Amino acid sequence: MASGKASGPSPSGRDAQSGEALTAAERAEYERLRRATGVRHRRLRRVGASVLLLLALLLAPLAVVAAWVQDTVTDTDRYVRTVAPLASDPAVRSIVTDRLTNRVVDNVDVEAVTASLTKALSDTGAPPRVVDASKNLAAPLRSAVQTVVHRNVSRVITSDAFEQAWEGANRRAHAAVLNMLTGEREGALRATGEAVELDIGSVVDQVRQRLVDQGFEKAAAIPDTDRTITLFETEQLGKAQDAMRLLDVMGTWLPVIGVALAALAVWTAPGHRVMLLVTGLGIALMMVLLLVALAVVRRVYLDGIPPGAQSTDAAAAIFDTFVRFLRESTRTLLVVSLIAALSAYLYGPGRAARGVRSVAQRGATAAGRALSGAGLRTGSLGRRLAEHRSWTAGITIGAGALALVLWNHPTVGAVVLVLGLVLFVLALAAVLAAASEPAPADAEPGRAIP
Repeated sequence: MASGKASGPSPSGRDAQSGEALTAAERAEYERLRRATGVRHRRLRRVGASVLLLLALLLAPLAVVAAWVQDTVTDTDRYVRTVAPLASDPAVRSIVTDRLTNRVVDNVDVEAVTASLTKALSDTGAPPRVVDASKNLAAPLRSAVQTVVHRNVSRVITSDAFEQAWEGANRRAHAAVLNMLTGEREGALRATGEAVELDIGSVVDQVRQRLVDQGFEKAAAIPDTDRTITLFETEQLGKAQDAMRLLDVMGTWLPVIGVALAALAVWTAPGHRVMLLVTGLGIALMMVLLLVALAVVRRVYLDGIPPGAQSTDAAAAIFDTFVRFLRESTRTLLVVSLIAALSAYLYGPGRAARGVRSVAQRGATAAGRALSGAGLRTGSLGRRLAEHRSWTAGITIGAGALALVLWNHPTVGAVVLVLGLVLFVLALAAVLAAASEPAPADAEPGRAIP
């Protein structure tokens, strides 16, 4: 039976099959071929890792935006948290107050009131001067009405009741539109085929009960059929629902694909640490570009507002409120990427990295020896931690990364908190490892024992 092993020279310089010694020329040729194969293999891995990294970097901003849009569009609670601050923003309150005031005043026919007053004065025999003066009361009356209405509207807008009404109205509207776009048959507004229908069943029940309570007992016989009203039919509803499903898929899977591509790039590269460093810096750069793009879009949006159409301060407040979670997610990923890049650098052979590791090790050793000198020895636990430093560090860092993955919408503060906990656990493990043995009397504190 033929052997499954490839033929070639043994480490001693003999042929694996014949057992004859290789000549110097044959040995040199074999070494050359082996080096060429290794170089070709590393080159292919480097090219593959570069392609994976490029795809991951291109997907990074798209994944962040897709996840943000999906959260805002498909999650009613998230949407309400997004728009809730607008109810307390001074610029938004001002523009809402002005528009409501103007709408109320426009519905008051001041000229008709003035004409009625003039006619009443004339009919009662008022002096002609008084009658003529009453015709000029339109402008002062309009100003007085506007002042009174503005004051009362402002009281309502600046009250807590307005913020509660704002959140309630946005929650109901978002839930209704979401049910329509997803095809769920919940709530009053729903989609059936290409028609948008309004379910008035609850209204029918309330009207029937009120009629019965008021003595119209025959109202109890009102049938339960035809409890829906077709508001409109459109061929675009199916396209909107398809777009909603596509958005749901993209918002869920683009971040997963981006993380998988970045992880594959690091795993495929010949130098894992260097590729992790490059990946972290690359994603951080893409997040900076995304923040710059948001700033540019904001400027273009504000510059495109027609004069007098809307307050610039209110428009800026609305834009900043709607994209604040996107900015927060972008900054969070920026910080995480920089932390990953810095960690990869500190594990490298650079002078600064070696200096940081040396200072940290000396500090942990000094603290451990101080504990040991005080009689607080960790014994077998400390020895196991010392023997498995790499495993301890890997498990701790992995636990921190898992905490961020499972964290619901982590912020920069959450990242800093997790980082602090990881560093604390690593430092504690190093101190406990150093305190496993008694401190030698002649050893210099902070210097490793030879």
